[in-house]
Amino acid sequence: MDLKDRHVIIIEDIVDTGDTMRYLFEELKKHHCASVKLATLVFKPAALKHPLTPDYVGFEVPPDFLVGYGLDYDGLGRNLNSIYVLKSE
Repeated sequence: MDLKDRHVIIIEDIVDTGDTMRYLFEELKKHHCASVKLATLVFKPAALKHPLTPDYVGFEVPPDFLVGYGLDYDGLGRNLNSIYVLKSE
């Protein structure tokens, strides 16, 4: 798909370390987009390893492991209708 001079919005469930977004932004630069914006449901700023500021954030949360609403742990918890902190034993 030709993205040159197009406005792109990336919709992400969770931004944690920022590794995936860093890679994706670098790839999109090669396509000469007019603009690239990032929207995320959940943002963990304390877990970031790269300078990154999403343009649209649903919730800022501490760097706990979350499950539910599409987020899972080894395939479990994805279908929960709310977001929960996974307790460690």
